[in-house]
Amino acid sequence: MPVHVKTYPDGLPIGEQWVPCEHSDPIIFPFDSSVIAQAPVGTVAHASQALDAAAAVRHEMAKLSAGTRRSILLAVQQKIAAVAEELENLLVLETGKPLIDCRVEVARSLTTWAAATEEVAHMHGETVPLDLQPSGEGMIGYWTREPAGIIVGIAGFNYPLLLASHKLAPALAAGCPIILKPAPNTPLTSLWIVHLIRQALTEHQVSACAVQLVTGGIEVGEKLVADPRAAVVSFTGSAAVGHQIAKNAAPRKAVLELGSNTGFIVAADARIEEAVDAVIRGGFYANGQACISVQRVLLDATIAEKFQRQLLARLGEVVVGDPRSAKTRVAPLINEASSKRIMQWIDHAVAAGAQVLAGGKIDGGSILPTVMSQVPTEAKLWSEEIFGPVICLHQFEDLDSAFELVNASRYGLQAAIYSSNLKTAFRAIEELEVGGVVVNEIPGFRSDIMPYGGVKDSGIGREGPRFAMEEFTVTRMAIIRP
Repeated sequence: MPVHVKTYPDGLPIGEQWVPCEHSDPIIFPFDSSVIAQAPVGTVAHASQALDAAAAVRHEMAKLSAGTRRSILLAVQQKIAAVAEELENLLVLETGKPLIDCRVEVARSLTTWAAATEEVAHMHGETVPLDLQPSGEGMIGYWTREPAGIIVGIAGFNYPLLLASHKLAPALAAGCPIILKPAPNTPLTSLWIVHLIRQALTEHQVSACAVQLVTGGIEVGEKLVADPRAAVVSFTGSAAVGHQIAKNAAPRKAVLELGSNTGFIVAADARIEEAVDAVIRGGFYANGQACISVQRVLLDATIAEKFQRQLLARLGEVVVGDPRSAKTRVAPLINEASSKRIMQWIDHAVAAGAQVLAGGKIDGGSILPTVMSQVPTEAKLWSEEIFGPVICLHQFEDLDSAFELVNASRYGLQAAIYSSNLKTAFRAIEELEVGGVVVNEIPGFRSDIMPYGGVKDSGIGREGPRFAMEEFTVTRMAIIRP
């Protein structure tokens, strides 16, 4: 039975120390339901304590030199790199994701910290020609970027290390104290890296209060979000929760990454083998629990049969099994409730006329890689985010209808198109209502330095160190008459 051997203190990292918690919850390995650790459960009182501590160091953080901030970030990146393999194994245990996906997560997290390190030197302002108007003649104007204040980062369960890194690293780079609230079922990796960060802070004679972590339920999150001292809330999770967070945080800023039901278009002139390979790679990674994994596959009617035949022939390559094996590509979802929800969606779609071409059942606790066709567009399997190893095939007669169908969604994070025609590619970039359009690659492609985020119910604001730093800072205008 797997057990997580702790490498950080007991309790929660709040204030300068780790404070005790009266209660703890078991963290379950999704593959076999074994308990890998007991995690501390925070309270509203802990949240208040963290807010007080963050407020006390806000000005200290804002005054840190660019050189000090860069040195801290570099030290954190090196500390994470030193325990990369251990973090990979812990991610497998607490998320249930296949080892290959956890290795990718750690590598991307290291890139994120390295990128934030370099972005410290690029955070600057501009001069403003105030003499454009007669009243400004003889005056000097310029603006700078200043730390916004306390950041509250709330991360999802599916990529706990990476999602936390995309909040923690930019906050430190911008000179902001941050309070992290990880997902209740995947707090272990976050506790470990926050411990490493606080070590780096102490080594640089900076208060550990700059980075804190509070676990707990909805009431803890509400306390953190609604407190007027929280300048920015950065949230990754469901649309419903994100909408409520935005309301609770108003009028302060909320940066929201809320998922999607990704559209994947295969045009008549696409290279079919490459498009099929993209669905195999992009539809099932992380057990399908990725907000930009392939979900809605729109096929030109002239190539639909060929595509479907090749896809089904290759589905056996998606190995189902123990996530600790390097060969596994699909394992049990984060919990039984998620599997039950998806199976209900499949059953409802079938009752409405959909066909199961492959999978559509649970074996050994895992939902088998599933391919559906003729799914009604009003079915949840099509219109909502599945967050599991299920893809839906749909035929279209022309590109106009394909673009219209992708856009006929309340979501808009990323979409992809496969085509050999440059005009078609640029048309997709111009017409698809999403935060990112990927041409001839999986829609789940994400460079951790690019602006990442969505439109519509997929959220607002952008992540990526440079862009998150902009979200975590405010402009300050200097207007001078010498």
